[in-house]
Amino acid sequence: MIGVYLPTATLLLVALLFGGMFLFSVAFAAFLFRYLPQHDARMLIRKAFPPFYLFVIISSGLVIALSWTSDLFSTALMAFVMFTAVAARQLLMPAINHATDMALRKRFVWLHGLSVVLTLIHIFLSGMILVHLVQ
Repeated sequence: MIGVYLPTATLLLVALLFGGMFLFSVAFAAFLFRYLPQHDARMLIRKAFPPFYLFVIISSGLVIALSWTSDLFSTALMAFVMFTAVAARQLLMPAINHATDMALRKRFVWLHGLSVVLTLIHIFLSGMILVHLVQ
């Protein structure tokens, strides 16, 4: 009986992940830097990214749990999202913060660019899964 609801639950969870990542990436950071002093916005962004990545990790992990027996395409893409989000949270984020703290501008720009590209890939893959699930 529960198998009937798994595709719907998976679809809703991927939609939540897609929307959450998109909103955080596009609106939240822009809003902070527009309405807060630059130093305050940076400090708040630093505090917001660990929970953001946890949201991505947990959501993608739940999608994997819901889809691994019936949809290997979604499972594989979400596994990539989850594992790269773990790497971003545990390795990339501290490296970005260190580059900022040490005033290593070129390193910061490169690492931040990498994190932006990775987040865009996460959003794109989640969108691919959404399209896949509704077809």
